[in-house]
Amino acid sequence: MTAPVRLAVMGAGLIGKRHAMHVHASDEADLACVIDPTPAGEAVAREFGSIWARDLDEALQKARPEGVIVATPNQIHMQNGLDCIAAGIPALVEKPLCDNVADAERLVSAAEAAGVVLLTGHHRRHNLLMQKAREIIDSGAIGTPIVANAMFWLHKPDDYFDVAWRREKGAGPVFLNLIHDVDNLRYLLGDVVAVTARESNAVRGNAVEETAVILLEFASGALATASVCDSTVSPWSWEMTTGENPAYPRSDEHCYLIGGTHGSLALPSLDLRTAQGARSWYSPFDLQRPGIPNEDPLARQVTQFARVIRGQEPPLVSGREGLETLRVIEAVKRSAASGGRVTL
Repeated sequence: MTAPVRLAVMGAGLIGKRHAMHVHASDEADLACVIDPTPAGEAVAREFGSIWARDLDEALQKARPEGVIVATPNQIHMQNGLDCIAAGIPALVEKPLCDNVADAERLVSAAEAAGVVLLTGHHRRHNLLMQKAREIIDSGAIGTPIVANAMFWLHKPDDYFDVAWRREKGAGPVFLNLIHDVDNLRYLLGDVVAVTARESNAVRGNAVEETAVILLEFASGALATASVCDSTVSPWSWEMTTGENPAYPRSDEHCYLIGGTHGSLALPSLDLRTAQGARSWYSPFDLQRPGIPNEDPLARQVTQFARVIRGQEPPLVSGREGLETLRVIEAVKRSAASGGRVTL
């Protein structure tokens, strides 16, 4: 048997603790240590029977991990990633790769120059639902994809905004939430070449947006709309429709619709509709719904990270892929600010 890969988790917040839990439970990895200078870091390490380290240098002395999952605040992703690269240790950096494109470019360039593996934690690509959707589209089952719609509509409670930084620029649903949906659309439809966006904060009046509507233009010629709103009571979001995170109530609705020349696909149900006979608005539909196993994408991401470190497979979401998704999000913010179309 191949020995489990020794992974450290850097950052002991909500997502860091979830990563630690999945590493601890994995057959492919061992939790070498938890890196966090706070009492929370010590508590998480104790909970999972692991070593506690205050910083990467201490972790290298105590546990010498073979890989690091970086789950620290966005603003320090670049420095944490650079520290891992300098130590020659593969890193999986939570999304967003950095909090701006310039820092992300620096981080990706450093990893590529050093030959150190760098991954981005866009965990939804690891969801078997997304894998199957990609397989269906690549098979030609819907023909050529030409149009799509993605929705993130839900209501964040008022006390969510009691934390000051959540009311300030850079903390809105475009950067925190829509980045997932943009990455999913890129995974399914390819590179984005231009965006046009509008934002509003008409309800809460915070410095940060609460609603945004975006037109995405893809290199293939496909067009997509993506809308995000965190102040409406509604079920049309990945969180509410997929059941990926049990913290959210689940609804039997769709959050993505993808139309092709010969069929259409709805997510998360994976309803695949094609015409019975000739393609025409008079033709009834054939409906197929392939089943998929229920596996936690964060656990699958840990497994893949371990296999990448061993050299058994390439990254599903490289650092460069994370950078390209971040470019789209930055273009969305620029378009909303200027009122114009932004090309990438």
